[in-house]
Amino acid sequence: MNIRTEIIAVGSELLLGQIVNSNAQFLSKELAELGMNVYYHTVVGDNPTRLEQAIKIAKERSNIIIFTGGLGPTKDDLTKETISKSLGKELIFDQAALESIEQYFVQTKRIMSENNKKQALVLDGSYILKNDYGMAPGMALEVDHTIYMLLPGPPSEMKPMFQNYGREYFQNQLGFQEKIISRVLRFFGIGESQLETDIQDIIDEQINPTVAPLASEGEVTLRLTAKHVDEEVANQLLNELEQKIHARVGEYLYGYEQTTLAQELKTLLIDKQKTISAAESLTGGMFSEQLTALEGSSQFLKGSIISYSNEMKAQILNVSKQTLDEYGAVSEQCAKEMAEQVRKISNSDIGISFTGVAGPEPHEGQPVGTVFIGISIKDSETKIYPFHFAGSRKGIRVRTVKYGCHYLVKLLSEIE
Repeated sequence: MNIRTEIIAVGSELLLGQIVNSNAQFLSKELAELGMNVYYHTVVGDNPTRLEQAIKIAKERSNIIIFTGGLGPTKDDLTKETISKSLGKELIFDQAALESIEQYFVQTKRIMSENNKKQALVLDGSYILKNDYGMAPGMALEVDHTIYMLLPGPPSEMKPMFQNYGREYFQNQLGFQEKIISRVLRFFGIGESQLETDIQDIIDEQINPTVAPLASEGEVTLRLTAKHVDEEVANQLLNELEQKIHARVGEYLYGYEQTTLAQELKTLLIDKQKTISAAESLTGGMFSEQLTALEGSSQFLKGSIISYSNEMKAQILNVSKQTLDEYGAVSEQCAKEMAEQVRKISNSDIGISFTGVAGPEPHEGQPVGTVFIGISIKDSETKIYPFHFAGSRKGIRVRTVKYGCHYLVKLLSEIE
């Protein structure tokens, strides 16, 4: 079968620029791994006439058509109804989906409005894709040698639905024999262009496994994907490729799959039985928010002080007036005292401080992007890390927090 895939995203908010069509990007990557060629991306608003036209065009040029969005309970959620009309397929209630929706309203002690039942409607004869994170199920149906798959619009529902059920449907329906195994390697402290340069020959030679780089907010990930009828062989191919990559850029590798620097930091703090406290100026609590978002943070996080003004630095953190007058708040000296004082005040094993200029204007004669991170570990010399970041105010703050986690991970890894 010559696979010609088209993704049709339904939603006026996409055309208005209110949200980014991240679903199409995600699906294109997933489908490429399955060996399914995506030829077209289409975006259409919540208008049945225009959606009918989009379906008519897609039928003529594609034999797999995947829809995202328009499965909800409101009047403008018309994807199922329009496809039903276009294919001449009746909509029927899926009993399991209906019971799941009803149970949700019972559990949340809310009254279920009649229009919510609409979410349980499916195309007659379709294969149901369970929605583990929402209400409306997805579905897949083959009509006249063309496969139609309907997925919800919210990425939090669509992504797990496709990964858990959609991929398997295509593998079974299209007769794929090969097992497809992926592994995500996460790097920090090296830019995407430098990482690609360091492994350029590996990327150029890729056939199976493949390597796909992706940069995101100061981090770089490599997605390695291997195909083989034997899962063990596929994993061995991944291991061999990872070893080659590790030999080049292994010092920047910090984790796998969906982990984060904060998650790795949490693991080390618990393993090493260390507590931490933070003194945050330019980050305004972002570091502490990253840690408290993780389960079990009370085991290692003593507390946080957001000392945005010099007055707070002096009165709450006991940063000396001489330091603030002579060196300023954006200085190595201030970062050092902030880290040491918050550790002492909270009686924690580690104190970390963040001070700098996020912008948009210079401060204390220091240019935007000037940042100092201080790390004070009990019975050790305080370390100061100076930076000169570029980018937006948000970007500078995000990178500051990530570098704080990064250096904490490195220092904790050295502790016996």
